[in-house]
Amino acid sequence: MPAPPVPVDRLDGAWERVEDATETLFGVEGADVRGHTVVYENTALRAAVREATDDAVDQSRRFFFATRLAFRPPLAPGIGSAMVLPSVKTEALRRFADDLTERGVDAVERGRRERIRTEDRSRITLRQVTGEVALPEGAPVPVEGWVGAWADGDIRLAGGAYPRSSLADRFPDLDDPALDGSSDDYREELFDLVRATG
Repeated sequence: MPAPPVPVDRLDGAWERVEDATETLFGVEGADVRGHTVVYENTALRAAVREATDDAVDQSRRFFFATRLAFRPPLAPGIGSAMVLPSVKTEALRRFADDLTERGVDAVERGRRERIRTEDRSRITLRQVTGEVALPEGAPVPVEGWVGAWADGDIRLAGGAYPRSSLADRFPDLDDPALDGSSDDYREELFDLVRATG
């Protein structure tokens, strides 16, 4: 299965591809849904947080992923990708929330919806997922993630997550530009990456 299109030209030197895998994700309409997923993480931010917490926190808090789906066996005649999209969206949201939990995010909750268009004009409804990450000292860091699914012949998924508060404020003794981003900047960059994946 080919990899999903990813705007690698927009993933500057701070980002690194950390996963490129094909696996069975779930089942729908009597078929196994297989996905080819690529995951990029902001390794500069991860390294800065690891240093700031003396290696106590070593999980990616800012990542982007894209997945292309295929069905085995193929969907029955008369069942198009748009017909199974609602089931795929539900399952994608569940798996994304589980993934955040596995990445050390606590109190994971589903939030609001946001509609965007990809650069090829496909419509996507992104779903928000929020939570928080405990730190060795001080209040936990809030985390926000978004995931969406759409059909343009193939079914694709894309999304990611980022800190929802300034890490530079949390670690003022560490002068590292990787900590300087704001949640608004992170959200806009994530949405731009999702738009460019379409």
